[in-house]
Amino acid sequence: MSTQKHFAEKLLQIKALQINLQKPYVWASGWNSPVYCDNRKVLSYPYVRDFVKSELANMVLEHFPDAEVIAGVATAGIAHGVMAADLLKLPFIYVRSKPKEHGMGNQIEGVLEKGQKVVVIEDLISTGKSSLQVVDVLREQGAEVIGMCGLFTYGFTAATEAFEKAMVPLHTISNYAALMEVAEELKIVQAEHKEMLGQWRIDPGNWKTTFPQEDHSLK
Repeated sequence: MSTQKHFAEKLLQIKALQINLQKPYVWASGWNSPVYCDNRKVLSYPYVRDFVKSELANMVLEHFPDAEVIAGVATAGIAHGVMAADLLKLPFIYVRSKPKEHGMGNQIEGVLEKGQKVVVIEDLISTGKSSLQVVDVLREQGAEVIGMCGLFTYGFTAATEAFEKAMVPLHTISNYAALMEVAEELKIVQAEHKEMLGQWRIDPGNWKTTFPQEDHSLK
C-alpha cells in the first residue's frame, strides 16, 4: 500500500476524515462537501502523530534539503510543524492569519532572518488561498519560501493553479484520490457513488448531493 493510501486509511480510522453523501458538511465558505477533514485529531493519537512527524520530516529532506527554517500555519499547522522541525533540528516559526492586535503586533512569531530558506507546514489544503497568504507574509519579510508540505489536499484545480502561479512546490502525505481508493476498498463508499464524489472535487462550489435523503417525518 502506498504512503498516500496508508495515511488516508489512518485518518479514516481515527475519524479525522469523514465521508457523508447523505448529509453533506457545510464549509465556512458555504460550500457543501461530502468530505470533512480535521487533522487536529491526529494529535490525540500518538502512533498517527509519530507517522506524520516522520513523513513530514522525510518530505522536507527529500524535496527541500536546503531548508533552514520550518514555518507553521496558525493554528492547525503549528503542532505538525513543530514536530517536523524538532526531528529535523531546524528553527521553527509560525505565521498568524493577521498581525497580533496587542504587544509587538507580530504576524510572524519566532526568529526569521532575511534570505533564509523556509518550508511552510500546513495541515490541509483546499483552495490554497489561506496557505498562500502565509507565503506572501513570509516573502514580504524577506524569506525565501522554497516549498510547502502538508498532511492532506483535496487536489482542487484552483489550488493547483494557485500554487503554480505563486511558484510554490507543494507536497502532501495524502490526497483526495488516495482517500477515494481506500474508501471504496473499505466499503465506506460504493462504486456507484464514485462519480458523484468525483464531481464534487471538480466543481465543489456548485456541487449538490443526489444521494437519497432519509425521511424523518412522523408517519
